[in-house]
Amino acid sequence: MEVNTRSSDASSSSGNNNRGEYIVSDGVRLQNSCSYCKSAGRTSIFHGSWADSLTVDDYQDLLDRGWRRAGSVLYKPEMEKTCCPSYTIRLRASDFVPSKEQQRVSRRMQRFVDGALEVKKSVEAIEDPSICASACNEVSSLGTKETSESGQIPFSVQLPKASVKKVSQSKTKLLVEGAENLMYSSNIAFQIAATIRQAQSIAKDASQSAEDNPLSPKIISEKIAASLDQLVKINGLSIRACNGHINFYTTATQTSPNKDSHTATSSQESATGRKGCSLRNSSVHPQGKRRRLEIHLKRSSFDPEEFALYRRYQINVHNDTPDDVSESSYRTFLVDTPLLPVQPSGDDRVPPCGFGSFHQQYVIDGYLVAVGVIDILPKCLSSKYFFWDPDFAFLSLGKYSALQEIGWVKENEVYCPSLQYYYLGYYIHSCSKMRYKAAYRPSELLCPLRYQWIPFELAKPLLDEKSYVVLSDYVLLQNGESSQPLVSGNVMEVQDDGNFNDVLIDDDDKMIEPELESSDDDCLEAFGQASAEIENGDVSDILIG
Repeated sequence: MEVNTRSSDASSSSGNNNRGEYIVSDGVRLQNSCSYCKSAGRTSIFHGSWADSLTVDDYQDLLDRGWRRAGSVLYKPEMEKTCCPSYTIRLRASDFVPSKEQQRVSRRMQRFVDGALEVKKSVEAIEDPSICASACNEVSSLGTKETSESGQIPFSVQLPKASVKKVSQSKTKLLVEGAENLMYSSNIAFQIAATIRQAQSIAKDASQSAEDNPLSPKIISEKIAASLDQLVKINGLSIRACNGHINFYTTATQTSPNKDSHTATSSQESATGRKGCSLRNSSVHPQGKRRRLEIHLKRSSFDPEEFALYRRYQINVHNDTPDDVSESSYRTFLVDTPLLPVQPSGDDRVPPCGFGSFHQQYVIDGYLVAVGVIDILPKCLSSKYFFWDPDFAFLSLGKYSALQEIGWVKENEVYCPSLQYYYLGYYIHSCSKMRYKAAYRPSELLCPLRYQWIPFELAKPLLDEKSYVVLSDYVLLQNGESSQPLVSGNVMEVQDDGNFNDVLIDDDDKMIEPELESSDDDCLEAFGQASAEIENGDVSDILIG
């Protein structure tokens, strides 16, 4: 595949000298099935290019012409032909007005941090057999010969559901010393041991005792307890394995079981432990304990803890199989970046953190609960992807992160006046699960023809009529001007033919609860998979544009 090197010497619209040489491969035209409208054919059409290096100013200009990136792949929908046209959406952070729902999200997080969040203490038996996959993975590393090389339990193993029961006060009198604070107990280790032995037909040596058996409930319970220890401790409980049982203890004397706060209830929500069985358990987040929420911003790099969280998120929230969530795909998708980092300049041209690709970590009492993958550019913070711990779904972390990112732009505009906008990725009006982005008001959509920003309130009536609209026509008609394109059709055809060199970038120019959990969820995943093909020049399955 031909590689083009180009020097970009034009001054940027933000006044930064962040332009230089970039290296981008020739473009290709990608056609795939659409995960938004679930079309049977290859109706999702994009242009794509591989970027080895790219300045932040040039990428800012590309965003303002409808492009985005997945790892090192640059892509843009072919708006007139794709089944679900994707419009770049942004808002000016200083103009943002939070809705009542968004204000509730902020207050809920504050109450949780203050220890004042009232949530009934409840536990739930989860039906999904995949919830104990990570706990069973710990068990498999103890010596099961039939497990795969990756250490995962084979798919033939039908994992049991997690069963957690409340222990009554009358029964605690019969238990070990200190059991007066015993609240819950689980026998999941016995079920896991029996299920694995049955599925894999492991022959036992008659002389081998149950305690020495690497698949015994005692060993399994100890592994699970060790895996869950950090999560349980930061939420005011303790966990111990006892003869195959997993017991949860409170740090204070148990109150009367008749109180509402200890009433066992069922919930449609589910959440998994860090590396083990699932507890949809609000008592894991007890009232009264203050917590420490920290948000760390760091340059994009591989972090094993982040990858473990991403893996849990994809498997539990998006129902990916373990084989689909590899370290290499994660690196390609969310770690690799062509953006050349810019360090702080000590003046008002660059914010204190600099420009480039970053991971924003959300940490509660030392426990990583969420990660936002973002690009910080001369005019904006561009949200790429967001993944979170399913155990903390009740905090609406996707919505909370969007509010934090908007707040970050407001704060840093003081240091870098050109940094004013928050880009939410693509808005797809024809897909109901992507409409949540318009809830962050007042927002603007990018006209796919003239590259003008149009207020969403003006664009919405047009999009209600049809999916592809030249949004700037509305403004022209209001002003009594001709609705003919301001740019000739031939020029636009050259700009959108998939050849990156013909895109004029020298001009001054992250399903589930509908929240900002990922800006370009399905688009990014599709291009993450295609990036290796583009990088290696394998375009056998790609239509050349």
